[in-house]
Amino acid sequence: MARYSGADDTATAAAYADDVFDVIRRGQERTTDAGQRVALAAQPRLRPATAQVRSAGLRAPADGATECPATVSCEWIPAPYEEFGDGDYGNHDLGDRPASQSIKYIVVHDTEGAWDGVLNMVQDPTYVSWQYTLRSTDGHIAQHVKAKDVAWHAGNWYINAKSIGLEHEGFLTDPDTWYTEAMYRSSARLVKYLSKKYGIPLDRQHILGHDTVPGTTTATIPGMHTDPGPYWDWQHYFTLLGRPLRATAGPQGGLVTVAPRFATNKPLFTGCVTAGEPCETHGSSAVRLYTEPSEDAPLVKDIGLRPSGADSTTGVNDLGSRVSTGQQYAVAGRDGDWTAIWYLGQKAWFKNPAKQPTAVNASGAVVTPKEGLAEIPVYGRAYPEKEAYPEGVPAQSVSPLPYKLLAGQKYAVGDKVPGEYFYAPTFDTTPHRVVRGTDMYYEIQFGHRVAFVRAADVRVTPSA
Repeated sequence: MARYSGADDTATAAAYADDVFDVIRRGQERTTDAGQRVALAAQPRLRPATAQVRSAGLRAPADGATECPATVSCEWIPAPYEEFGDGDYGNHDLGDRPASQSIKYIVVHDTEGAWDGVLNMVQDPTYVSWQYTLRSTDGHIAQHVKAKDVAWHAGNWYINAKSIGLEHEGFLTDPDTWYTEAMYRSSARLVKYLSKKYGIPLDRQHILGHDTVPGTTTATIPGMHTDPGPYWDWQHYFTLLGRPLRATAGPQGGLVTVAPRFATNKPLFTGCVTAGEPCETHGSSAVRLYTEPSEDAPLVKDIGLRPSGADSTTGVNDLGSRVSTGQQYAVAGRDGDWTAIWYLGQKAWFKNPAKQPTAVNASGAVVTPKEGLAEIPVYGRAYPEKEAYPEGVPAQSVSPLPYKLLAGQKYAVGDKVPGEYFYAPTFDTTPHRVVRGTDMYYEIQFGHRVAFVRAADVRVTPSA
């Protein structure tokens, strides 16, 4: 079975064989997109001869240059840290994480390109960088930037400074070709390893999609990325991470976790091949939001994406009116088969029938504006107050986004974090500083993307 994997190294081959025999022991069934049911009876007493891998003629795992678990195939293809031009350098910053600043997030990307071209890009000093690339065919991993260093991948400097970026080979509009089981499993093994090493919680406020990274200012919101897209199977991914998404409270829990059944949840999207034309019907992690409890109602609007107030669309890259599997939101109302949540400062409705739910009940902490405040600002980064910056480090503006968190609304809480800014203006690391303030922030699930609010502006209460 290890040889059948097609891998040429023991780590990948053994992991593949272990996965196959695990499925055989447990049994499995699935209904395909074509409606065919495939079932495999469990054989719990099966005991594979794992020692055979050692005599399969495969190469040993790579040397210790990489930061990968032993259960994956991993090689070191470094991104360049070098100067070019007048004061320019690339394509990442040297750091000392987690000693200098904590690593809070893992960002899941897709490459929107094929393996060879992507590796060429990450080795270009004039381009951007990320920590790891995962190959579609077999889940093979290339590491480019050490975890201690800051890669340029998320489009938000605060998130870059606090995260590790994983690029998955593929295109978000063609998931069946690119989002393979081998890549999902290899990615999950890597994320579990990084989570344990750096203390990163395995939830959707720490395991971010690139599409959930917030814009830094109002002007940057329309240009933020949308990968890995609505066809990335977050439910399956979190099951592989050992954190399957289930109900954790009763109907009065006050929160919901978005959790549609991927194979049967098939919202209409457009623009996968031709703008405005319907995409091929496919299972999805996305759930669409409406202004009223009816599919005939308008979709909710995102004034950050469309300051003019124009309507949201069903475009595959339009995040204005949808939520994603694993995300948690505060319940704002219920009406028959419909559930309302607080979303971007407004009440948003999604269909959630009891016989085929698209969300399950949960509980936790939520934030709401302090008494006497009609509204509070929302931010795309948690930067320190002006007084925290030492001489020689320019103070960064704390610029609010165009949204407001209104009195009476509630939003699910992630971490409480100090304002922090990584100052890295030059190739020479001598002037680099991590500026940490006394102002505290809460990360919240605000819309499709996460956001931050000042702790001084809110009170934290149990969702129930």
